[in-house]
Amino acid sequence: MADQQVALNKKVPDIKLLLTGDKETHLSDYAGKNIVIYFYPKASTPGCTQEGLDFKEAINKFRRQSCVILGASRDSLKAQEKFKTKQEFPFELISDTEEALCNLFGVMKMKNMYGKQVRGIERSTFIIDKKGKLHHEWRGVKVKGHVDEVLEVVKQLNKQ
Repeated sequence: MADQQVALNKKVPDIKLLLTGDKETHLSDYAGKNIVIYFYPKASTPGCTQEGLDFKEAINKFRRQSCVILGASRDSLKAQEKFKTKQEFPFELISDTEEALCNLFGVMKMKNMYGKQVRGIERSTFIIDKKGKLHHEWRGVKVKGHVDEVLEVVKQLNKQ
């Protein structure tokens, strides 16, 4: 499983997810709905908070499209719970401390931080369609305007 990576228009493996609210679930539990999984580097940091707030603001538009939003990072469940509660996110966050989900989606990258090379999550977003196939991906995401772009792709997907 560790060497496996998602590919566009291919079925996404049914991986186990640890969600806020101490819930364990699988991607297959969302069958029949479109899923947006957005990966962010670290809970409660400015860019990650803004991205989450943008998804929060648009949540009803996504729900009307029969779409589930899930945020994911390597933060502990406790850090994710705190982040979700503080920002009042109306969607679950995934704690991926083992990096299984991060590796599946290939979002771990070497990045420069304060002049040092560090391994971390490259801000990325993925849309999985109602049949469980990877429909669209964004890598190296810039937060501003991103959620609107994701929503447009979800709307187009529902017209197919």
